Amino acid sequence: MPARRFVVIGLGNFGTSVAEALYKDGHDVIAVDTDEDRVDAVAAHVSRAAVVDARQRDALEQAGAGEADVAIISTGDDITASMLATLALLDLGVEELYAIVVSRDHGRIVEHMGVQETIFPERESAFNLSSRLSDHAIVDYVRMAGGLSVQEMVVPAAWQGQTLRDLSLRDRFAITVVAVHDTETDALAAPPDPDQTLAATDTLLVAGRGQRLREAKEIGEDT
Repeated sequence: MPARRFVVIGLGNFGTSVAEALYKDGHDVIAVDTDEDRVDAVAAHVSRAAVVDARQRDALEQAGAGEADVAIISTGDDITASMLATLALLDLGVEELYAIVVSRDHGRIVEHMGVQETIFPERESAFNLSSRLSDHAIVDYVRMAGGLSVQEMVVPAAWQGQTLRDLSLRDRFAITVVAVHDTETDALAAPPDPDQTLAATDTLLVAGRGQRLREAKEIGEDT
């Protein structure tokens, strides 16, 4: 997947973890916070880090936030800062916004403002979020012990029109398709029929080692 440009607003534990994981995945990451110590701590692990008051549009623009493809707003309990940062990022033209929220009302407010998705940190890990944002083909991601992962992913273009038997994913990549979800009809086949033809509207629930899952998806996209 091509690298994307992210801006992470707020460098608490969640924001820092997301910023570092996205940078490690090869993306351009701008990380900002009002706390100089937090900025210094993450500086070596992101593309750019700056002490910025994200409530100020001009300050965000000077930090390069307007160039971002995606913004993650993680200001903790400061709901006012979350709202003002959201407004500033929208003014700067950032089209894809994710907000870490602390309450249902907080989530409703920023969603009405234009945030695409709200995340409750107690429900989704920073690693899970960074994995989803790194790759639009991954709908959901759960990392398990021993290097195993379970992902829901869209069907790559090269796999569409083929059956699971044709693809031989278990033999080629040691990964297992647990279920096939037709997002158009909401039908779920679990376990899936190996002779079912995969369509663009399908997603696959697959299990295997993270590296092998990435290899399978990349080959599917490149074929």
